[in-house]
Amino acid sequence: MPSIGFGVFLIPNVEVKAAVTTALDCGYRHLDTASIYKNETGVGETVRASAIQRSNIFITTKIWNDDQGTAKTRDACLASLQRLDLDYLDLVLIHWPVPARGLYVDTWRTLIDLKAEGLIKSIGVSNFNPEHLDTIIEKTDVVPTVNQVECHPWLQQNNLRAFNARHGIITQSWSPLGRGKLLNEPIIKTVAANHNITEAQAILAWHLSIGNVPIPKSVTPSRIKENYQATTIQLDPEDVEQIQQLDSGIRVGPDPLQFK
Repeated sequence: MPSIGFGVFLIPNVEVKAAVTTALDCGYRHLDTASIYKNETGVGETVRASAIQRSNIFITTKIWNDDQGTAKTRDACLASLQRLDLDYLDLVLIHWPVPARGLYVDTWRTLIDLKAEGLIKSIGVSNFNPEHLDTIIEKTDVVPTVNQVECHPWLQQNNLRAFNARHGIITQSWSPLGRGKLLNEPIIKTVAANHNITEAQAILAWHLSIGNVPIPKSVTPSRIKENYQATTIQLDPEDVEQIQQLDSGIRVGPDPLQFK
Protein backbone atom coordinates (compact mmCIF):
# COMPACT_ATOMS: atom_id res chain seq x y z
CA MET A 1 0.00 0.00 0.00
CA PRO A 2 1.39 3.44 -0.93
CA SER A 3 2.56 5.64 1.93
CA ILE A 4 0.09 8.43 1.11
CA GLY A 5 -3.46 8.28 -0.22
CA PHE A 6 -5.76 10.67 -2.03
CA GLY A 7 -9.10 11.11 -0.27
CA VAL A 8 -12.30 11.98 -2.13
CA PHE A 9 -14.63 12.68 0.81
CA LEU A 10 -17.23 15.36 -0.07
CA ILE A 11 -16.12 15.56 -3.71
CA PRO A 12 -19.27 15.24 -5.87
CA ASN A 13 -19.27 12.52 -8.50
CA VAL A 14 -19.29 15.13 -11.30
CA GLU A 15 -16.11 16.71 -9.92
CA VAL A 16 -14.22 13.66 -8.73
CA LYS A 17 -12.87 12.69 -12.16
CA ALA A 18 -10.85 15.90 -12.52
CA ALA A 19 -9.50 15.62 -8.97
CA VAL A 20 -8.51 11.95 -9.31
CA THR A 21 -6.95 12.57 -12.72
CA THR A 22 -4.80 15.34 -11.24
CA ALA A 23 -3.88 13.12 -8.28
CA LEU A 24 -2.79 10.26 -10.53
CA ASP A 25 -0.80 12.67 -12.74
CA CYS A 26 0.98 13.99 -9.61
CA GLY A 27 2.01 10.51 -8.52
CA TYR A 28 -0.71 9.30 -6.18
CA ARG A 29 -1.40 5.60 -6.53
CA HIS A 30 -3.74 5.16 -3.57
CA LEU A 31 -7.36 6.33 -3.91
CA ASP A 32 -9.65 6.31 -0.88
CA THR A 33 -13.41 6.38 -1.44
CA ALA A 34 -16.51 4.97 0.27
CA SER A 35 -20.05 4.03 -0.67
CA ILE A 36 -21.43 6.91 1.41
CA TYR A 37 -19.32 9.40 -0.58
CA LYS A 38 -21.49 8.73 -3.66
CA ASN A 39 -18.54 9.07 -6.03
CA GLU A 40 -17.36 5.49 -6.58
CA THR A 41 -18.67 5.62 -10.16
CA GLY A 42 -16.51 8.62 -11.04
CA VAL A 43 -13.46 7.15 -9.33
CA GLY A 44 -13.84 3.89 -11.25
CA GLU A 45 -14.31 5.65 -14.58
CA THR A 46 -11.15 7.67 -14.01
CA VAL A 47 -9.11 4.61 -13.08
CA ARG A 48 -10.30 2.69 -16.16
CA ALA A 49 -9.54 5.67 -18.42
CA SER A 50 -6.04 6.08 -17.02
CA ALA A 51 -2.95 4.83 -18.81
CA ILE A 52 -1.73 3.52 -15.45
CA GLN A 53 -2.19 -0.21 -15.06
CA ARG A 54 -4.95 -1.20 -12.66
CA SER A 55 -2.51 -3.31 -10.66
CA ASN A 56 -0.51 -0.17 -9.88
CA ILE A 57 -3.48 1.71 -8.39
CA PHE A 58 -4.56 0.86 -4.85
CA ILE A 59 -8.28 1.45 -4.30
CA THR A 60 -10.01 1.53 -0.93
CA THR A 61 -13.74 1.68 -0.28
CA LYS A 62 -15.84 1.21 2.85
CA ILE A 63 -18.96 -0.53 4.16
CA TRP A 64 -21.41 2.07 5.49
CA ASN A 65 -23.24 1.71 8.81
CA ASP A 66 -26.62 0.85 7.26
CA ASP A 67 -24.98 -1.96 5.28
CA GLN A 68 -23.54 -3.84 8.24
CA GLY A 69 -24.54 -7.46 8.83
CA THR A 70 -23.82 -10.65 6.91
CA ALA A 71 -26.09 -10.34 3.87
CA LYS A 72 -26.06 -6.55 3.66
CA THR A 73 -22.25 -6.40 3.77
CA ARG A 74 -21.93 -8.86 0.89
CA ASP A 75 -24.48 -6.94 -1.17
CA ALA A 76 -22.79 -3.62 -0.36
CA CYS A 77 -19.38 -4.90 -1.41
CA LEU A 78 -20.73 -6.28 -4.68
CA ALA A 79 -22.52 -2.98 -5.29
CA SER A 80 -19.28 -1.05 -4.77
CA LEU A 81 -17.52 -3.34 -7.23
CA GLN A 82 -20.30 -2.72 -9.73
CA ARG A 83 -20.21 1.06 -9.30
CA LEU A 84 -16.43 1.12 -9.60
CA ASP A 85 -16.70 -1.43 -12.44
CA LEU A 86 -13.64 -3.31 -11.23
CA ASP A 87 -12.82 -7.00 -10.88
CA TYR A 88 -11.48 -6.64 -7.35
CA LEU A 89 -10.94 -4.14 -4.54
CA ASP A 90 -7.54 -3.60 -2.96
CA LEU A 91 -8.92 -2.75 0.48
CA VAL A 92 -12.37 -2.67 2.05
CA LEU A 93 -12.93 -1.16 5.48
CA ILE A 94 -15.80 -1.25 7.96
CA HIS A 95 -16.49 2.48 8.00
CA TRP A 96 -17.53 2.78 11.68
CA PRO A 97 -17.93 0.20 14.44
CA VAL A 98 -21.36 1.56 15.56
CA PRO A 99 -21.29 -0.85 18.53
CA ALA A 100 -24.90 -0.05 19.46
CA ARG A 101 -26.00 -2.01 16.38
CA GLY A 102 -23.95 -5.05 17.39
CA LEU A 103 -23.18 -5.99 13.79
CA TYR A 104 -19.52 -5.20 13.23
CA VAL A 105 -18.34 -8.75 14.04
CA ASP A 106 -20.74 -10.26 11.47
CA THR A 107 -19.63 -7.59 9.01
CA TRP A 108 -16.00 -8.49 9.66
CA ARG A 109 -16.68 -12.20 9.11
CA THR A 110 -18.30 -11.39 5.77
CA LEU A 111 -15.27 -9.35 4.68
CA ILE A 112 -13.08 -12.33 5.61
CA ASP A 113 -15.20 -14.52 3.33
CA LEU A 114 -15.09 -12.01 0.48
CA LYS A 115 -11.31 -11.84 0.76
CA ALA A 116 -11.12 -15.65 0.61
CA GLU A 117 -13.21 -15.49 -2.58
CA GLY A 118 -10.68 -13.13 -4.16
CA LEU A 119 -13.00 -10.13 -4.48
CA ILE A 120 -10.95 -8.17 -1.96
CA LYS A 121 -7.16 -8.19 -1.59
CA SER A 122 -7.03 -6.78 1.96
CA ILE A 123 -9.56 -5.99 4.67
CA GLY A 124 -9.50 -3.49 7.49
CA VAL A 125 -11.51 -1.15 9.65
CA SER A 126 -12.04 2.54 10.19
CA ASN A 127 -12.65 4.46 13.42
CA PHE A 128 -12.15 1.37 15.59
CA ASN A 129 -10.94 1.77 19.16
CA PRO A 130 -8.83 -0.92 20.86
CA GLU A 131 -11.89 -2.59 22.41
CA HIS A 132 -13.50 -2.97 18.98
CA LEU A 133 -10.28 -4.33 17.52
CA ASP A 134 -9.89 -6.77 20.40
CA THR A 135 -13.40 -8.07 19.80
CA ILE A 136 -13.04 -8.86 16.10
CA ILE A 137 -9.59 -10.37 16.61
CA GLU A 138 -10.80 -12.57 19.45
CA LYS A 139 -13.93 -13.66 17.56
CA THR A 140 -12.24 -14.42 14.23
CA ASP A 141 -8.46 -14.68 14.75
CA VAL A 142 -8.10 -12.30 11.78
CA VAL A 143 -6.25 -9.03 12.35
CA PRO A 144 -7.20 -6.01 10.22
CA THR A 145 -4.55 -4.77 7.82
CA VAL A 146 -5.53 -1.14 8.42
CA ASN A 147 -7.29 1.02 10.98
CA GLN A 148 -8.21 4.35 9.40
CA VAL A 149 -8.92 6.95 12.08
CA GLU A 150 -9.05 10.67 12.63
CA CYS A 151 -5.46 11.62 13.35
CA HIS A 152 -3.62 14.94 13.17
CA PRO A 153 -1.39 17.03 15.46
CA TRP A 154 -4.35 17.98 17.69
CA LEU A 155 -5.49 14.35 17.96
CA GLN A 156 -2.38 12.18 17.72
CA GLN A 157 -4.00 8.95 18.93
CA ASN A 158 -0.81 7.77 20.64
CA ASN A 159 -2.42 4.90 22.57
CA LEU A 160 -4.41 3.71 19.58
CA ARG A 161 -1.43 3.95 17.25
CA ALA A 162 0.64 1.96 19.75
CA PHE A 163 -2.09 -0.70 19.90
CA ASN A 164 -2.19 -0.84 16.10
CA ALA A 165 1.59 -1.16 15.93
CA ARG A 166 1.67 -4.03 18.44
CA HIS A 167 -0.76 -5.94 16.25
CA GLY A 168 0.86 -5.06 12.94
CA ILE A 169 -2.06 -2.83 11.94
CA ILE A 170 -1.29 0.17 9.72
CA THR A 171 -2.65 3.48 11.00
CA GLN A 172 -4.22 5.58 8.27
CA SER A 173 -5.07 9.21 9.01
CA TRP A 174 -8.27 10.80 7.79
CA SER A 175 -8.52 14.58 8.10
CA PRO A 176 -4.72 14.59 8.46
CA LEU A 177 -4.70 18.40 8.29
CA GLY A 178 -7.51 18.81 10.83
CA ARG A 179 -9.75 20.03 7.99
CA GLY A 180 -7.31 22.87 7.45
CA LYS A 181 -7.73 24.28 10.95
CA LEU A 182 -4.15 23.34 11.90
CA LEU A 183 -2.55 25.43 9.18
CA ASN A 184 -2.58 28.52 11.40
CA GLU A 185 -0.84 26.88 14.36
CA PRO A 186 2.36 28.88 15.15
CA ILE A 187 4.42 25.70 15.59
CA ILE A 188 3.31 24.43 12.19
CA LYS A 189 4.12 27.77 10.60
CA THR A 190 7.58 27.75 12.19
CA VAL A 191 8.39 24.22 10.99
CA ALA A 192 7.15 25.08 7.49
CA ALA A 193 9.21 28.27 7.36
CA ASN A 194 12.35 26.49 8.57
CA HIS A 195 12.10 24.02 5.67
CA ASN A 196 10.67 26.43 3.08
CA ILE A 197 7.58 24.25 2.66
CA THR A 198 3.85 24.80 3.07
CA GLU A 199 2.09 24.27 6.38
CA ALA A 200 0.17 21.36 4.86
CA GLN A 201 3.42 19.76 3.71
CA ALA A 202 4.86 20.14 7.21
CA ILE A 203 1.88 18.32 8.74
CA LEU A 204 1.88 15.55 6.13
CA ALA A 205 5.64 15.08 6.54
CA TRP A 206 5.03 14.72 10.30
CA HIS A 207 2.49 11.96 9.63
CA LEU A 208 4.92 10.14 7.39
CA SER A 209 7.76 10.51 9.90
CA ILE A 210 5.77 8.77 12.65
CA GLY A 211 4.56 5.95 10.37
CA ASN A 212 1.03 7.13 9.57
CA VAL A 213 -0.47 6.82 6.10
CA PRO A 214 -2.19 10.21 5.59
CA ILE A 215 -5.09 10.63 3.18
CA PRO A 216 -5.29 14.33 2.31
CA LYS A 217 -8.16 15.61 0.18
CA SER A 218 -8.28 18.60 -2.14
CA VAL A 219 -9.86 19.61 -5.42
CA THR A 220 -7.29 22.35 -6.11
CA PRO A 221 -4.62 21.04 -8.54
CA SER A 222 -1.76 23.02 -6.96
CA ARG A 223 -2.61 21.76 -3.49
CA ILE A 224 -3.02 18.18 -4.70
CA LYS A 225 0.51 18.39 -6.11
CA GLU A 226 1.95 20.12 -3.03
CA ASN A 227 0.41 17.53 -0.72
CA TYR A 228 1.93 14.67 -2.67
CA GLN A 229 5.35 16.34 -2.61
CA ALA A 230 5.33 15.91 1.18
CA THR A 231 6.56 12.37 0.50
CA THR A 232 9.95 13.88 -0.41
CA ILE A 233 10.28 15.97 2.77
CA GLN A 234 12.27 14.82 5.79
CA LEU A 235 11.62 16.64 9.04
CA ASP A 236 14.26 16.95 11.76
CA PRO A 237 13.64 15.08 15.05
CA GLU A 238 13.19 18.43 16.82
CA ASP A 239 10.46 19.37 14.31
CA VAL A 240 8.60 16.18 15.15
CA GLU A 241 9.00 16.85 18.87
CA GLN A 242 7.62 20.37 18.46
CA ILE A 243 4.56 19.12 16.60
CA GLN A 244 4.01 16.45 19.25
CA GLN A 245 3.37 19.31 21.70
CA LEU A 246 0.15 20.18 19.86
CA ASP A 247 -1.63 17.00 21.00
CA SER A 248 -4.73 18.21 22.86
CA GLY A 249 -7.44 15.65 22.09
CA ILE A 250 -9.38 18.05 19.85
CA ARG A 251 -11.51 16.29 17.25
CA VAL A 252 -12.79 17.73 13.99
CA GLY A 253 -15.01 14.69 13.35
CA PRO A 254 -17.36 12.41 15.32
CA ASP A 255 -16.35 10.31 18.31
CA PRO A 256 -16.53 6.61 17.29
CA LEU A 257 -18.21 5.72 20.57
CA GLN A 258 -21.05 8.15 19.88
CA PHE A 259 -21.44 8.01 16.12
CA LYS A 260 -24.44 6.02 14.91
